[in-house]
Amino acid sequence: MKHIVYMSRAVHPLSDQELHALLTQSRRDNARHGVTGILFYSHGNIAQLFEGEADIADKLYERIARDGRHSHVHKLVDSPIAVRSFPDWSMAFHPIEPAGFAALQGFFLPHQAPTAPDSLSIADALLVDLIRLAVFGPDPAQPYPATHPAA
Repeated sequence: MKHIVYMSRAVHPLSDQELHALLTQSRRDNARHGVTGILFYSHGNIAQLFEGEADIADKLYERIARDGRHSHVHKLVDSPIAVRSFPDWSMAFHPIEPAGFAALQGFFLPHQAPTAPDSLSIADALLVDLIRLAVFGPDPAQPYPATHPAA
């Protein structure tokens, strides 16, 4: 097995309805191919970590890279894994109308997105956290780290 992590930019901001359709399509297609992972979306920024058998993951990335719904697709990680880190497919995004998605299974508001699992290497977990920050920005509920005084 392997996992691939990439970031991209939507060619136009996706509506809540488009995001719901994307989540539904992703669940269906990924279940059929044994792919799991997590997708982050916010204001046109997309990041995804997906995992599965190597040949399937490679073909999926090739299809994603050609998909006209986004541009500037950059692969950040392509590495073998021993176990899945995200055994259930899920998506985190900033919805326009949050109340409409409160009951949608596998949907998370950015502050509800799961932390990087222990099965990720330290480097991959750090990358996932950096991607989350790049897509969603800082969590306003968390205090900024204390700055060090100038020497």
